Amino acid sequence: MSKPTMSAVVEWRQDNIFSATSGSGHELVMDGDREQAASPMELVLMAAGGCSSVDVVSILGKARQQVSACRCDVTGQRADATPAVFTDIHLHFVVTGHAVAAQHVERAVALSADKYCSVAKMLEASVRITHSFAIEEA
Repeated sequence: MSKPTMSAVVEWRQDNIFSATSGSGHELVMDGDREQAASPMELVLMAAGGCSSVDVVSILGKARQQVSACRCDVTGQRADATPAVFTDIHLHFVVTGHAVAAQHVERAVALSADKYCSVAKMLEASVRITHSFAIEEA
C-alpha cells in the first residue's frame, strides 16, 4: 500500500509575503516580516498546536468528557545562530468543560505526544517538546 501524498504550492506575492495553497485547495498567507501575516516559523508552532489539539479533543470526546472548549498555548524557543531552528516547544492545553477528569486530559495529552500527533513526532527528532495542561470548569 502506497503512502498518501500531500502537496502545496507557495507563490511569492510581494516583499516577504507569500501565499500558500494546499493540495486540498485551502489558502493562507505568510509574511517573513510578520507584519501582514504569520511567518513560516509561527505556522510551525500553529501546526504543532493544531495537530495536538485535534488529538486531545478527539480522545476526550471518545472518553465521554464534557468538553466545551480547548485552547493550546504554544511557545517556542529558537537557536541564536542561523538557521534559527526551534530548540524547545511547549504546548499548554487549557481544557474547559463540565466535570472534566484530570486523568483523562493527562492521558489525551500523552497519547497525542507519544503516538498520534504527526507534526510533533516529526519535530521531536530535533526539538525538545514538552506539554502541560489545566482544566477550567465551564
